[in-house]
Amino acid sequence: MLFAFIAIIAGLMLLLWSAGRFVDGAAKTASHFGMPPLLIGMIVVGFGTSAPEMLVSALAASQGNAGIALGNAYGSNITNIALILGLTAVISPIAVHSQVLRKELPLLILVTAVAAWQLWDGQISRVDALILIALFTLLMIWTVRQGMQQRQDTLAAEVEQELTTGTESVQKSLLWLSVGLVLLIISSRILVWGAVEVATLLGISDLMIGLTIVAVGTSLPELASSLIAARKGEHDIALGNIIGSNLFNTLAVVGIAGLIQPLSAGPEVFNRDMLVMAALTMSLFILGYGFGKTGRINRFEGGLLLLSYAGYTAYLIAEVIAA
Repeated sequence: MLFAFIAIIAGLMLLLWSAGRFVDGAAKTASHFGMPPLLIGMIVVGFGTSAPEMLVSALAASQGNAGIALGNAYGSNITNIALILGLTAVISPIAVHSQVLRKELPLLILVTAVAAWQLWDGQISRVDALILIALFTLLMIWTVRQGMQQRQDTLAAEVEQELTTGTESVQKSLLWLSVGLVLLIISSRILVWGAVEVATLLGISDLMIGLTIVAVGTSLPELASSLIAARKGEHDIALGNIIGSNLFNTLAVVGIAGLIQPLSAGPEVFNRDMLVMAALTMSLFILGYGFGKTGRINRFEGGLLLLSYAGYTAYLIAEVIAA
């Protein structure tokens, strides 16, 4: 048991470190070969924080652990909104601009509805996965076009500056790219093994482990970037980071896992976890809209999000004890 817990902790630490090295190496390699810095910035931000979820769910699916694959993706979405965004709002209230209410949040709600519709029968088939990947591809195309039209994007500009000031050679960038990729795969295997082992020894489902320990662990990049953005007063980045990550998790993470192996889920995934995820997503729209006032997620509302995460986690623990 102790070794399995150590494997989870070590796997998470190595996963997060290797994800940073892989994305940094990929960005600098792309820069060396002439890829536009703006597009690199968008890919770094979008892919970098979601690489842990993608690798863990893909490996879990390949090993037949659908519970970890789905629990990691949907649990990360719940963690992103209730825990990370709630904590961020408590530290610094988040302003929600009209563009987010008109475009990004309705898009996230639509994608969540598609995911709920697919999970209605308790399975993510390969056809469902292809639909998710197709939607993700369309979303990426739309995002790239929006980014090219709005070159003043703050986050992209910051990443662009970091890339253009780097002095690493292409050989060193390729080395970090390769090392990061290898360690991502190794650390994901360690984490999945540890999670499955703990679930087996404790007599609980791998879904529970995926929804809690694995989901929180793979969401640490979002937590770090959101807290840093909140401290700097960059509310757009904090909120955009969460919305972008949830879109990535719902479409790409579940889609890739479903392509590798169709994912079967018990009724509790739809009746409990999917409904909680959908309710939290809708709450973002309601809180952001502000009932006709200036959109703002204040400290009190952030506290409510934190309480909802505590309540959800307590409910999961109660179910484990009752079983």
